[in-house]
Parts: sequence; structure tokens; C-alpha cells
Amino acid sequence: MKPSRSKPGTADRRRAERAGRWAETLAGLYLQLCFYTIVARRFKTPVGEIDLIVRRGRTLVFVEVKQRAGIEARDMALGAVNMGRISRAAQWYLARNRKFASFDCRFDVLLLAPWRWPHHLKNIFPAQ
Repeated sequence: MKPSRSKPGTADRRRAERAGRWAETLAGLYLQLCFYTIVARRFKTPVGEIDLIVRRGRTLVFVEVKQRAGIEARDMALGAVNMGRISRAAQWYLARNRKFASFDCRFDVLLLAPWRWPHHLKNIFPAQ
């Protein structure tokens, strides 16, 4: 029987993992160039993962990074953003990092495609 493509040990899965890490690295560099400070990368919680947590001034931003092979697929990637998962993970993070309790929070999506500038969508859905 052929192994599942979603199993962690398959070559496709490992390649996707590397591509995701590379995309998050590029996204982090881009955000730093835009004067954000990286607070956390690949922050894992029991309720989900947040790709990047950054801040600028008194605003804490939870960033979902989506990389696609082409610009058309990149723009369609917005539908793959699981807002509930990100929101729950952000609440979990804030509950355990009280120093950010007084900060304004925002949810952004950073869309990446090869040989294109990143497309930064700010405040993609309201903080609850």
C-alpha cells in the first residue's frame, strides 16, 4: 500500500515542512524591514499554532503565513486561513503572557509567492 501523503515521514511532507519554515523566515525578515519586532515564531499551543507573533509599538500582531506556487494560488490561499484556530491560539498566548494584556491585538495574513513581493493583509478579521 502506498503511504499517505500527509504522514510526517513522507518526502512530500518533509519538503512542505521545509518550504513552510522558509516562508516563515522570509515573512519574519519582511516584517522586520517594516519595523516590527518578532516576539515568537511557530508558537504552538494545545489549541493551534501561530506562525509569527510580532509587535510594533503597543500593537501585538498574530500573523498567519501562506506560501503558494503562483500569484493566483497565493490570492486564493486566504480561504485556507482558519480564523477560529488562530483566535483560540492567540487567546491562549495572551492568557499566559500577561505583559501583553494592555496591548491592542490584530490578526494579519502574509501571502507569499515566488519572485513576488509579500502581500501583507492587515487586520484580516476582528480580535475577539
